[in-house]
Amino acid sequence: MSSPTLHRRALLSGLVVAPAVLRFGQAQAGGAYVFPLGVASGDPAPDGMVLWTRLATNPVAPDGLGGMGDAVPVRWEVAADEAFRRVVMAGDATAEPAAAHSVHVEVAGLRPDRPYWYRFTALGQQSPVGRTRTAPAANADLDRLRLAVASCSHWERGYFSAYGHMADETPDLTLFLGDYIYEYSLGADRKDQVVRPYGLEEATTLAGYRNRYALHRTDADLQRLHQVAPCLAIWDDHEIQDDYSGIWSKTPGVSPETFLRRRAAGYQAFYEAMPIRRARLDAQLRMPIHRRVRYGKLAEFFMLDGRQHRSRQPCAEGPNGGKGQIVTDAACPDRRDPARTFLGFDQERWLYDGLANTRARWTVLGQDLVMAGLRFGDGGPDTKYWTDTWDGFPAARDRLAQAIATLKPRNPVVLSGDYHSFWTNDVKLNADDPASATIATEFVGTSITSTGPSYEGLMGAMPNNPQIKFFESRRRGYMSIDVTPDRMTTRYRAISDVRDPRAAIATLNTWVVEDGRAGAQKA
Repeated sequence: MSSPTLHRRALLSGLVVAPAVLRFGQAQAGGAYVFPLGVASGDPAPDGMVLWTRLATNPVAPDGLGGMGDAVPVRWEVAADEAFRRVVMAGDATAEPAAAHSVHVEVAGLRPDRPYWYRFTALGQQSPVGRTRTAPAANADLDRLRLAVASCSHWERGYFSAYGHMADETPDLTLFLGDYIYEYSLGADRKDQVVRPYGLEEATTLAGYRNRYALHRTDADLQRLHQVAPCLAIWDDHEIQDDYSGIWSKTPGVSPETFLRRRAAGYQAFYEAMPIRRARLDAQLRMPIHRRVRYGKLAEFFMLDGRQHRSRQPCAEGPNGGKGQIVTDAACPDRRDPARTFLGFDQERWLYDGLANTRARWTVLGQDLVMAGLRFGDGGPDTKYWTDTWDGFPAARDRLAQAIATLKPRNPVVLSGDYHSFWTNDVKLNADDPASATIATEFVGTSITSTGPSYEGLMGAMPNNPQIKFFESRRRGYMSIDVTPDRMTTRYRAISDVRDPRAAIATLNTWVVEDGRAGAQKA
C-alpha cells in the first residue's frame, strides 16, 4: 500500500505488528524487516492447513528475490490461543532462493473445526500473528459457514478497501476466484485512470510476476484479510496474460512453446505467493491446482481451473488472434465444436466423479468465469456470444449441465468471478433454451477494484437472457455468503469509492437459495 500509515481498521486484535506497510522496500523504521509481506493460511483440512510467509527486505527488487540472498532457517509455531501460551505444534523450515524465500508449511495433526494462531521467526525477527481454522470432520454437523468471495484486484485501479471490509466480517473461509494480480500496467493513454501506479513493467518473467504479487502483499487490507482466515485460491487469466487459453497466448505469432515458458513463470510465482498445498511444474510445464475441500456434512467445494487445460480460443486464426471476441456462430463455427473443452477432459472426469459421490448438503463449484451464459440476440443466427467465458465452450458447458442433472449432487451452486460485476443467474440444463430446467444457481462477484463493463450495454441484452435475474457492473466489492443446512444467503457488498482507501461498505442486495430448490430468490 502506498500510504505510509495504517488506518484504524488495520489494527485488529494485534494481528498487524511491526512495520507491515512499506514504501517500496523501505521498512517504516528504516531497518530490514523480513516479514513485510505478512502471513497467510489456506487449503484447510480437518487436521491442518497450509501456513505461508515469504521473506523479503525489498519486495520489488528487480531480480524478483525480494532483497534476500542465501537460504534462511525459519521457525514456525501453532498455538491454541492468540497469546501463544499453549503452543501445540512447532517446527523448522527453510526459505530457499529458488522459491523466492517463500515458506509453505503443511500442518497436520490438529483438532478439527477450531481456531489456531500461528507465527514465524527468522533472522531474529518475528512475523505478524495469523489466525486460521481447521475444517470440520467429514461427518460433522455444521450449523453455519461464512464465506467471503473476491476476484479481480488491479492495483492501479484503486485501493483494496474491500479486502479490509472482508476481514472485518471475520469469515470462516475466503475464496479468491482469480485475477489476484494483473500482469500489465495502464498505458499513458489511461494515466488519468491510475489511482496508484504499479511502477513495474508488464510481467512476462518469473521476476516480473513475483514482484506483482509482492507489491499486492504490501497492502495492509489484503494482509489483514489473509491474517484473519484461511483461503482457497485459484487463478484466472491475468495471473499470466489476458485471455490466454491453455497453451496459447492471445498474441498472434507467439508459439505455444514460447508461451509455455511465460506461463510456467506465472504459475511458479502463483505457487510461491499463495498458501496452497505443494504444487510443482511437471515435465510439460503443467501445475494442477484443482482440488476438493469438504466442510463436514454442510458443504463441499470443488475448486476448478478454467484456464490451464482448456482448448484454444475459438476462431483464434482471425485478426484478433487469441483474444476473446463477440461473434456469431456463422463467423465462428469453432465455438460449437464438441471436441472443445473448458476444464480439460481429465479435470472434467475428476469433477464428474466428485459430483457422483459427494454427500454434502451444498455442492459449491468455485471457478473463474460466468457459466450461465449471456447471448447478444434472441438465439437466432444473428445472435452473438463472448468467446472467453463458458459461452466460448458450449459443448463443455452442456456436458457439465447434463452431469449435474444426471448425478444430482445436492444444492449445486456456482461461484464465479472475472466479469467485474454482480450477477445472479439460473444455470439451465440447455443454455440455448432459457425455458429449460434450472439445474444450479450461479452467483458472480464484482471486482475488488477493476473497472466493470458497460452497464447500459449489457442491460440492453437482458431481455434475451431471462436466466439472469440481476446484473450490476457499476459497483466494486465482494460477496459475503452465509451457508446453513436450510439455505445459502448471499449478500452483494459494495464499497463507496474505489479511490478512497477508507471507503464505506453497504449491502447492495441479498439473495437466498433454499435447500432443495435450484435458483435464487431476492431476500
